[in-house]
Amino acid sequence: MSILFICLLWAQASYPESPGFNHEGSDSKAIALADQCMVAMGGYEAYNQTRFVSWRFFGKRLHVWDKWTGALRFENKDTLVLMNVNSKQGRVFKAGQEVTDPAERDKALQDGYEAWINDSYWVFMPYKLKDSGVTLRYVGEGQMADGRAADILELTFANVGVTPENKYHVAIAKDTHLVEEWSFFEKFSDEKPAFTTPWSNWKKYGNILLSDDRGKAKHTDLHVYETLPESVFTDPAPWP
Repeated sequence: MSILFICLLWAQASYPESPGFNHEGSDSKAIALADQCMVAMGGYEAYNQTRFVSWRFFGKRLHVWDKWTGALRFENKDTLVLMNVNSKQGRVFKAGQEVTDPAERDKALQDGYEAWINDSYWVFMPYKLKDSGVTLRYVGEGQMADGRAADILELTFANVGVTPENKYHVAIAKDTHLVEEWSFFEKFSDEKPAFTTPWSNWKKYGNILLSDDRGKAKHTDLHVYETLPESVFTDPAPWP
């Protein structure tokens, strides 16, 4: 095996830790498993180059997100939010009319931002195992609900998101190297999870794999787009 080939494999197998990832507090085995999972999903570069995505969170709230710029189109019932999740600035429409009251607008922008934080994690969590504020630990081997063997990782958080006190256990299946189950703990000190759900129905979207099935509920309208018109994020007219 040539040195060049080994270097190419190494480059594909790892991806950079986000600034603020707790490397010192994380286990080397957990980090290696996160790297392996990233490769199975298509690789860091493929995810990084994926720009436009859309989905309906459990078939309800619609998100159309430009990963590169932070532009977001968020639709929930009669409310439309056109904003940037990085600046948290934008416009709000209710029943087709623009909201001009600053307090009402700002609340809707914050609600849209928090919905995006929650809903995007339910779609992209396996790509965020080495995000800022995350501590990643190896729990051990275990079995998923279907009896298959998995490696269990624990995620805890510090000063990130809107619920940093949460904890997750994610099961990376030994045969696919994909996250195929997760358990949610409301508090990092909790010994038993509030729920456990599958991550199933992995499919290729563009150049990456995504999962839309969470057992009792399923995301819909999951798409990856190479291009989208800017009007998607600026025009309140119905889309598509």
